[in-house]
Amino acid sequence: MSSGSHSPTSHTTPDEPLEPTNGAVEEPTATEPAPIEISPQQAEEEVHGVAAEADGTKISAEVPAEEFTDVSMEDNQSALSQRPEEVKSDPVAAPTSVEDLTPSTPSQTTPAVAPPSVEQDPAPSTPSRTTAPTASDTTSGRSSAVASTVLLLVSSLESISNAKEGRNNNALKESVSNALLQLRNVPSPDNIKPHTIFEPLKLACETKSIPLMITSLDCIGKVVTYAFFADPTPPHKFLNLTKDDPEGAQSSGGLTDEVVATVCDCFIETAPDAVQLQIVKAILAIVLSPKLHVHQSSLLKAVRTVYNIFLLSKSPMIQTVAQGSLTQIVDHVFARVTTVGEHILQPNDGNLPFSAEPSSASLNGFDTAKGVQAHSNASTDAIPGGSTSRISNGSAFEGKSTEQLAEESDGVRAGIDPSTSTDGEEQLNTKPMEPENVPSSVPNEPQSSSAGSSQQDENQADTLPNGAPAGEQEEPPFFTVRDYYVKDAFLVFRALCKLSMKPLGSESEKDLRSHAMRSKLLALQLILNILKTTMPLFVDPSAIIHSASTREQTPFIQAVKQYLCLSLSRNGVSPVIAVFELSCEMFWLTISGLRTKLKKEIEVLLNEIFLPILEMKNSSVRQKSILLRTMSRLCHDPQTLVDIYLNYDCDRSSLDNIYERLINIISKVGTQYYQAHSQNQKVSEDAASDAHLKKECLDCLVAVLRSLVAWAGKGVTLSLPEPSSRPPPSHRPSVSEEVHGSDTELAASSSSNSMSYEPTDDPGRFGNAKQRKTTLLEGIKKFNFKPKRGIDFLIQNGFIRSAEPAAIAHFLLHADGLNKAVIGEYLGEGETENIAIMHAFVDMMDFTTMQFVDAVRLFLQSFRLPGEAQKIDRFMLKFAERYLTGNPTSFANADTAYVLAFSVIMLNTDAHNPVVKHRMTKQDFIKNNRGINDGQDLPEELLGSIFDEICEHEIKMKDEEEAVVTAQPISGLAGALATVGRDLQREAYVLLSEGMATKTEALFRTMLRSQKRSATSQSTDQFYIASHFEHVKPMFQVVWTPLLAGISAPLQYSSDIELVGLSLDGFKQAIKIVCLFDLELERNAFVTTLAKFTFLNNLGEMKPKNVEAIKALLDVAMVDGNYLKSSWREVIVCVSHLERFQLISQGVDARVVPELGRNPPPEEVARETQSAHITIAADMIFSSSKNLSGVAIVDFVQALSDVSWKEIQSSGLSEHPRVFCLQKLVEISYYNMARIRMEWSNIWVVLGEHFNQVCCHTSQSVSFFALDSLRQLAMRFLEKEELPHFKFQKDFLAPFEYAMVNNHNTDARDMVLQCLQQMIAARAHNMRSGWRTMFGVFSAASKVSIERIAAGAFEIVLRIKTDHFLAIVTHASFADLTVCLTDFCKISKFQKISLHAIEVLKSLIPQMLSTPECRLDSSQKAEDEGTLDSAAKFWFPVLFGFYDVIMNGEDLEVRKRALDYLFEVLKQHGKGFPRNLWNSVCKEVLFPIFAVLRSRSDVTRFSTHEDMSVWLSTTMIQALRNLVDLFSFYFDALGHLLDELLELLCECILQENDTLARIGTSCLQQLLEQNVQKLKAGSWEKIVSTFIHLFRTTTAYQLFDDTLRLPPSPTSESPSPPGQAGFIFPLPLSPAPANGANNPPSGQNGQARHDNPATDRRRAFRQIIVKCVLQLLLIETSHELLRNNDVYSTIPAAELLKLMAALEDSYRFAKRFNADKELRMALWKVGFMKQLPNLLKQESSSAATLVAVLVRMYSDERADHVAKRRETVHAFVPLGLDILSSYASLDPETQSRNIAAWTPVVANVLHGFSALEADTFATHVSSLYPITTDILSKDIAPEVREGLREVFISTSSYMAFVTVS
Repeated sequence: MSSGSHSPTSHTTPDEPLEPTNGAVEEPTATEPAPIEISPQQAEEEVHGVAAEADGTKISAEVPAEEFTDVSMEDNQSALSQRPEEVKSDPVAAPTSVEDLTPSTPSQTTPAVAPPSVEQDPAPSTPSRTTAPTASDTTSGRSSAVASTVLLLVSSLESISNAKEGRNNNALKESVSNALLQLRNVPSPDNIKPHTIFEPLKLACETKSIPLMITSLDCIGKVVTYAFFADPTPPHKFLNLTKDDPEGAQSSGGLTDEVVATVCDCFIETAPDAVQLQIVKAILAIVLSPKLHVHQSSLLKAVRTVYNIFLLSKSPMIQTVAQGSLTQIVDHVFARVTTVGEHILQPNDGNLPFSAEPSSASLNGFDTAKGVQAHSNASTDAIPGGSTSRISNGSAFEGKSTEQLAEESDGVRAGIDPSTSTDGEEQLNTKPMEPENVPSSVPNEPQSSSAGSSQQDENQADTLPNGAPAGEQEEPPFFTVRDYYVKDAFLVFRALCKLSMKPLGSESEKDLRSHAMRSKLLALQLILNILKTTMPLFVDPSAIIHSASTREQTPFIQAVKQYLCLSLSRNGVSPVIAVFELSCEMFWLTISGLRTKLKKEIEVLLNEIFLPILEMKNSSVRQKSILLRTMSRLCHDPQTLVDIYLNYDCDRSSLDNIYERLINIISKVGTQYYQAHSQNQKVSEDAASDAHLKKECLDCLVAVLRSLVAWAGKGVTLSLPEPSSRPPPSHRPSVSEEVHGSDTELAASSSSNSMSYEPTDDPGRFGNAKQRKTTLLEGIKKFNFKPKRGIDFLIQNGFIRSAEPAAIAHFLLHADGLNKAVIGEYLGEGETENIAIMHAFVDMMDFTTMQFVDAVRLFLQSFRLPGEAQKIDRFMLKFAERYLTGNPTSFANADTAYVLAFSVIMLNTDAHNPVVKHRMTKQDFIKNNRGINDGQDLPEELLGSIFDEICEHEIKMKDEEEAVVTAQPISGLAGALATVGRDLQREAYVLLSEGMATKTEALFRTMLRSQKRSATSQSTDQFYIASHFEHVKPMFQVVWTPLLAGISAPLQYSSDIELVGLSLDGFKQAIKIVCLFDLELERNAFVTTLAKFTFLNNLGEMKPKNVEAIKALLDVAMVDGNYLKSSWREVIVCVSHLERFQLISQGVDARVVPELGRNPPPEEVARETQSAHITIAADMIFSSSKNLSGVAIVDFVQALSDVSWKEIQSSGLSEHPRVFCLQKLVEISYYNMARIRMEWSNIWVVLGEHFNQVCCHTSQSVSFFALDSLRQLAMRFLEKEELPHFKFQKDFLAPFEYAMVNNHNTDARDMVLQCLQQMIAARAHNMRSGWRTMFGVFSAASKVSIERIAAGAFEIVLRIKTDHFLAIVTHASFADLTVCLTDFCKISKFQKISLHAIEVLKSLIPQMLSTPECRLDSSQKAEDEGTLDSAAKFWFPVLFGFYDVIMNGEDLEVRKRALDYLFEVLKQHGKGFPRNLWNSVCKEVLFPIFAVLRSRSDVTRFSTHEDMSVWLSTTMIQALRNLVDLFSFYFDALGHLLDELLELLCECILQENDTLARIGTSCLQQLLEQNVQKLKAGSWEKIVSTFIHLFRTTTAYQLFDDTLRLPPSPTSESPSPPGQAGFIFPLPLSPAPANGANNPPSGQNGQARHDNPATDRRRAFRQIIVKCVLQLLLIETSHELLRNNDVYSTIPAAELLKLMAALEDSYRFAKRFNADKELRMALWKVGFMKQLPNLLKQESSSAATLVAVLVRMYSDERADHVAKRRETVHAFVPLGLDILSSYASLDPETQSRNIAAWTPVVANVLHGFSALEADTFATHVSSLYPITTDILSKDIAPEVREGLREVFISTSSYMAFVTVS
């Protein structure tokens, strides 16, 4: 209240306790009435009879004014209500619903003199928007109107003066005389003073004479209508504000206020109908007058009077007129805000178009403080002439004088909580508005903004009106006409909201004709009309309410929102259907138009009022139905729906997901059964209501889906207009356009509202926000279940900043949704961590200056106190410490607070626990707490007040206060009697609704306070306007489950076709969404569910609704086929079952189409399934498949293939299996064959796989049908030409090959050959890559064990070779032909075919060379790349074919021919092979023949040991010999491959199979001997290295392994290895030691240890023996090679010495073994050999070869040998001396065998020594001579004796030389 107010005001603030709504009986629903517009003339004509009757009525005495002062609505209901008999007799009965309150406008009767009423405006605008006469009226017209008015005034005044009351009243008589004198004598009507004329009319009204009042009121109304009265008060009188009177309260009222007061004071409760009608007519004329502008207090008084007439009048007609007039007045008040221009009112402005009330004149529109909303009061002078009538219940104006109404008119903030203001508002300019910003004109007034006035404004800026300097006094306020109108609109709206919030008594709720009910309904209807017609005003940022005292500005929406929301909260829970329906309509308008301004308020209303009502079981079906209609409108508006999702479901500050909750509730309501609780309801009515409710739920769900589809169809971002863009006044958009347009304007403009929104819409941002919110809710859920786990989860996801106790405590204290009981249990735990968090939790509470009980209440609101004493003790200790910290002087110490807190808790339990019988008294409580304050007593007053507070107000959590417990019914007979005549459902609802309303209002108050305190409220209340279609995906994902349940329920339980059609439409819309956003899980769910409801799998249960489901599914396939993906399968299954259904319904035996044969379908359903819609749609699915996208056609074909296979499998064993889908596959193949090759290839991947399956089906009819279909498709496909290097034909014909391989039916295989034969005959000219597949088919046929198939295929191949060989070569299928012939060569069962095939394969070579494509023959030796490619393309397939036959042919004769032909061809044509081709042939054809020698895996290809033995002994040995022969034949071309050949021979030699080893050494010797002259020095190095490797590998180092000498274990017997069974696998020998040592470490034998030691030992023994044999074989081979003069003469001396070193190693190894008799005995004992093992032959043979070669080298005179003579001597002499000494030590009796073996060796040694040169001999004679003499002592052989002779001769020569010397 401002300081300038002179009278007290009484107003209601939001913080005042709000009365709960009482329950009432349900009444019929009232529909929304249309506004009624009644002109004063129409009202007059309507009741002219009543007025005439009243004129003749004699009024005996004037009724005292005090009798009309306190008329209570509730106390006088019987007096104010109409009698039933009156209602029945009156043709216009009292209204029983809202429809009855506003009937159509009465017929209009044109008066004799039609005044220029505003209702006669010809403009087709809204009637409430009046247009005042303008200055363009002609002078004659104005004169005529004035003359008529003068005549009317004279006539009325004369009637007053002639009346009895007029003659007896001197003041009236004198006033009438003065007025008549002025009217008759004043020459110009402009000189008539309105006050003089009005004075007698006023005095006539004050006489309370009914005839005079009627005459006076009638005259006033007509004079005002004719615009005769104009307020002459100059504007500056009202604008002359001073420092002492800033509000202008001391100014006197103008003519307008006086006229209004006079007319309103005429109304009393007992006034006749004629008087009431004239009052209404006059007030309507005054308010609508263009000259008398009624504002604020006068406007409120006028509205109050008409409102009271409506309530108190007993005439239905008067009530109707009053309601219509009131509607028109309210509409006019709001409409003029949007039509008036921004005309600036300034001091001394003589063009003020109306009488400015003092309170209005003080408004300031240009200065803004941070608290936007103003709070100022002003008073006006009392209206003389008596008091006003008061309605105590049902009127917002009850008991208020004119002064109080005046105060309310300016007290914008009277009743507005200060917390609604916001910080940071943009400050407006305090300077006057510039001329260019002022509208060009104001209605009925000239333009006031000119250069002169602007200059005058600037001059007045320095001083205030009273002349004070600017520095001392504030500037005068400047405001616009619109500012008055905005404030008027606010005052009227606030009054209506307060009227609507008046509580109803129990009797009023049951009677719609009661005053309280009619008052509420009328107020709600007027509010609804305001919201409907003037919604742009609420969202207009320029609609500002100014405060004259504080110069603050309040946006209109901020000023009215709390009243609107409180009205909705109180009336939205009303059990009265009419009230509830109007509230729902108001709420929808609030959502649709004000959601950008009332974000949090709408959230509260939805969460606390409307959604709970929809969800609760106690609300009536009627209420649910009304609310569902409201929600249906929301669901039909895509913009609103998406906005709600973005701003609530994606907002973390909004814990509830409103959109998701709404859909879940609607789905739940639509799928549950409602049972009537009223005893008088019938079962049929229950069923009808339930069905209607479910239909409305379904309509809502389908509307949601349609809205989502419509929003998703946008696909683009909405373009928001610029802030300056506003629609022209002539353009009146629709409701949705209006809402969206205004929202868009506000999004782009700066608003003074605290709740703004950003126009930008980022789907990613909202997606992240939604994800974060979902994660938060999950964390809260985890916490409520397992606190520790929930805290860890919240910390990990960043909702709790850290694991610090303070961070966790902050979250627990401020987070919503946490279970208070769980918080208490978690904080009460005794762990150190929990105690630290609890302490931090309590430390965050501030108990400073709080009373002790209040502190306890606040403390216990944060959590639920656990029941365990130790936990309570810890809480109370911390509370006491915290309380004493904030209030150090309250108690002596913390112990006092601790004990007292415990006492308070115990008292609370004792006082309010119903189980306690003997409750504690106040004295007991005081006694219990004595001495707790450090030994002293607390004041008894304190303890007494605590006791009283706890007893009166229980300490309990707010949730417990808000949760209203439904009364439990009493069981038994008493309960039955108690419930007789009671509506228990209604009572339960009323009980719950009271708590809902109370909680909602408390939330609103808390919200307003928090918005004021929180500086960041603006950011949290941002409202976002959705513009991106991507939001549809998450919106659908969160609600698809309830949507599916909701729209599928009618299909399951209902047979109503209309309901089923609506449900099916929902399915269509949902599938559109899931297809558009590729939601696989959701798509499968919806399509599967829809397919399930076709019931095609249970024909006997089908109904017409299932036929509709079939149609819907087919329509979905046609419309959304490009996006169905895997869901195509359900569609195809439906079509397949449908086809079978149609066959059965047409009379086909069910056994012919067996898989679904059950009960026959109903006849009605059968006829329906044969309708054109279904038949055409089913066919169109396949015929229109060519229109599907490249990806969708693949999914379609895949689904069709799957269903086809299932169809065939389910009926394949029958005589006539179903092939419907297989036929359709063939059809769509024809339809789609024209697609591009990329798409067709993807299609055929699926089709080909399916044909692979069906062509191999066990049913011959199925496979034959599939093969024939495939042949037809192939014929069609082969008509298209294929470009080179593509393989479409190959892939297309692949199923034929698959069928040949996997179909074991001989006839089917024969049909495959026939199909191919037909294709060759008809389409061979177009065949390209298809040849490859055909040859694959023939190759597969060659493996068939039936001669007819193999022979038939071979014949076709021969025919192709003969007739189409050139085409095959041209199209790169020559290799496939050779492979095919090779497969025929490998046939073992039909030798005739295989022998013929190998001959045909050989014959390919000359035929190949005759083609121009093969550019290589025996005369060509080109090495270019093209030649090599040609050679590889043609030669290699043939040669490899021979190789394949050699390796895999089972017939020995065929293998032999292939081997011979291979090397024959190579010898014959290899002369012209390039080197690279030779490399390829050797590495890929020749050398792989011997791969069995390298890898054990190649051995496994032989089925038996016998097969491998035969192959090794025949084929491989012959191949090795042929290979060596080929190398010798083309050594010049193949010499560079000598390394590979030597490696191959080594592998052959180093085998455990000694046969292969011998062949290998033989071939090696043959290779060297045949090519000795071609070998170069480098080649010899490779050869010698090979020999050294062979010698080392075959040295049996394992003989010295200690493990072999261990005795065998008797338990380790095992079967003999394969080698001992007569056959030895070609296994390679173990390699030699890496260092070449002769004595490897003990236990190292080069072989891996096995688990079976006996097996290891036997294998080691066998390998040792083989190595010894091979070593001896190598020595012999070396000996034979070196005896060959060509070899000896070719090999270099250095390489020869290396070879000798290897032989010496062999000699010394053998000698060492032979000398170790203990080792030999041990080996013999363990079973190594049957005889004592020895290496005598190896020792003697190696020594003999070594001695012979060394002696020959010493005697060789070639230069390289002479150069190596010294090395030769160094090698020979030690060897020879060692041999001689060993020979000399032999015992002839026991070692005769050794002597015989060594005798020739010794002879060669002696010969060698004798051949040494004298110098060399002399060097070694001292060592030689003793040994030779020892030999002489033995019985020696002649050759030894001859050697000794030669040695001694040399010795004698040496001695002679020494003697001479």
